[in-house]
Amino acid sequence: MEALEEAELCFPQLNTSCRKTVHPHLETTIVHSLLSCITLLTVVLNLLVIISISHFRQLHTTTNLLLLSLAVADFLVGLLQMPAEILLFRGCWILGDILCAFHPYLSFIIVSVSVGNMMLISVDRYMAICDPMFYSTKVTLKRVQLCVCLCWIFSVVHSTWILWDFIKQPGKHNSCYGECVVIINFAEGVVDLVVTFLGPIVVITLLYLRVFVVAVSQARAMRSHIATVTLQCSETVKAKRSEIKAARTLGVVVAVFLLCSCPYYCFTIAAENNQVGASSAGTEIWLLYFNSCLNPVIYVSFYPWFRKSIKHITTLQILQPGSRDTSLL
Repeated sequence: MEALEEAELCFPQLNTSCRKTVHPHLETTIVHSLLSCITLLTVVLNLLVIISISHFRQLHTTTNLLLLSLAVADFLVGLLQMPAEILLFRGCWILGDILCAFHPYLSFIIVSVSVGNMMLISVDRYMAICDPMFYSTKVTLKRVQLCVCLCWIFSVVHSTWILWDFIKQPGKHNSCYGECVVIINFAEGVVDLVVTFLGPIVVITLLYLRVFVVAVSQARAMRSHIATVTLQCSETVKAKRSEIKAARTLGVVVAVFLLCSCPYYCFTIAAENNQVGASSAGTEIWLLYFNSCLNPVIYVSFYPWFRKSIKHITTLQILQPGSRDTSLL
């Protein structure tokens, strides 16, 4: 009986050890295998996106720079966050206090960066569809690079402020050894909810509603062979078919992100005392992280250039001289 109790402890040699979350062996094997496959797929696919956009000069566009920033965040999710969550499946944190502080801190940064990138993508599509005549002059590579840098800097600063007390003493709220619990006070929780969820959702929704209305109007105009269409958001302009298609594709990316992130934020709202344990929101966190795997899948489905670049990478054609100038569009 005593041996059985020890087997249920995260650290049998310690009386203060937490208890493991007991799952049937078959369930554990299936879940671990599934999550490991998702993790590997997330890392590989996002690495392909990073290599594609970084290597091929033709892909060095303002919109693709935003996708590159998003892919870097998604890559970090697959490389660092997902493996840690797999270890937490049994309910035991075995990586020590330092990594206990680093894991949620990085998670907060990545979520903030992803939300920021989604907002920038929405603004980019709004400018491309509603103000196409001035898009190339207003949205330049340098300005987008600055916005991406500011997005990452803001995410780091915001996450540091939210988790500062936890970073200083990562284990102070643990009830037993082998636990990693993050507690955010009410004021900080409200600020984080508004800054990284409610505010961005309102902005993204309003921008894409306007983009949708304008895109539909312009699509009808093109089908009717009308040379120009008067729009409320700009002077007499007409967006290119490619821009409308890009808006539709990136709209899918944004919509999928919102669907994957809503359950997690709904959980944090409903949680008592704004407490988010390392394993208490496992399903919601994995759904949020799973979005990092879905993004490159969407690119494969909608972007011919990504499929072509994958072929060049997997066949090692990118190692040939002059491969950076390969035409993919």
